[in-house]
Amino acid sequence: MEALSLSSPKQRHIASHDFQLTDGQNIVGTLATIDTRENDTLPDIARHYGLGYNDITIANAQIDPWTPRTDSRVLLPLRFILPEAPRKGIVLNLANMRLFYYPPDQPDTLFTYPVGIGRQGWSTPMGSTRVVAKRANPTWTVPASILREHAQKGDPLPKVVRSGPDNPLGSYAMPLGFPGYLIHGTNKPYGIGMQISHGCVQLYPEDIEVLFNKSKVGMPVRIVHQPYLTAWDQDMLYLEVHEPLKKWARQKTKLKKKLLKDLKKISKAQNVTIDWEKVDRIVERADGVPTPILAGSPGITELSTAAVQLEHPDQLYGQPVVADLKESDWAVLAGTFDNENDAQQLAVMLSHQGPPIPARKIEKDGAYQVIAGPFKNKKEVKTVAQRIHMDFELDAKPLKPGALN
Repeated sequence: MEALSLSSPKQRHIASHDFQLTDGQNIVGTLATIDTRENDTLPDIARHYGLGYNDITIANAQIDPWTPRTDSRVLLPLRFILPEAPRKGIVLNLANMRLFYYPPDQPDTLFTYPVGIGRQGWSTPMGSTRVVAKRANPTWTVPASILREHAQKGDPLPKVVRSGPDNPLGSYAMPLGFPGYLIHGTNKPYGIGMQISHGCVQLYPEDIEVLFNKSKVGMPVRIVHQPYLTAWDQDMLYLEVHEPLKKWARQKTKLKKKLLKDLKKISKAQNVTIDWEKVDRIVERADGVPTPILAGSPGITELSTAAVQLEHPDQLYGQPVVADLKESDWAVLAGTFDNENDAQQLAVMLSHQGPPIPARKIEKDGAYQVIAGPFKNKKEVKTVAQRIHMDFELDAKPLKPGALN
């Protein structure tokens, strides 16, 4: 999305996690935009504003997520249609990887958070269950299936991982009634908004802390898959579309037929005219942005132009800060590239690993090197080189102190 010249003043803050609800309200939030600065990434912006990787990348398909151009205008899809489910406890919609929490003591309040869910072959289960326990600083007893998977990749795991930076459960975990499945934090926050887990539901560290403190053992949890969502706001009908997850890909035609059938019923019952070509475009676009669909209603371009403009914060929450390398530091040569953008992308992605691998791009002899560091000793360097090999299939090279000179 190219930069636009708008005269309206910029706002400093916008609601992103908690919203007030009125009776019958099915849509919350406001679309916003922000202009990128040097060294920004879309995942950094997403985390700061309570969005997942999926939210911000599908709404900004023309922007490189890891190396956006400075002053790119980013659409923040901070408007959400609530899934069709009882508003009790936690409702998780797998289709848009978003959790909705309805606190029992605050019936007029909604909290919502992006999540990471199970990847293909390790799907997060659907249905109704409950929170059966709460554990701060949890220990992870590694399931036998995950032990086998890592062993086959040459990355053996211990049978038990204590609380700390290497624990994928993060600082808080809430086991569910589905045996072996939890809602928990993560030591890899930039996987939020992706299908990345072994079936568990992951939240940003800052979000799971809030949810953990607000929730209670026995709280109901309902997990659904609803890629097509509709809601009225005043006299306008909105449609929010997400691409069905791979597990439901073969049902896409059936899901769309049901959507069209439901919309025809609404059109007849409410005596309104729906722009059916626009509905088709929204389904094809599947960008997760609630868009009005009645005849003559504004489209995505008009919505983006009218969105609230935000001031860029001094520092995006959780954005990695890469320390300078000293002559006495150990380092790792992660890769060498002819293309500067490819080198910058790898450096940024390494810095966003969990735990982070601080990295930067360095120009040398007409090429671009990605140097990770600083590290304390040879053992730490060896561990990092192994992680880079496992996660990026790159043969990283250890660099002794003074090797960069």
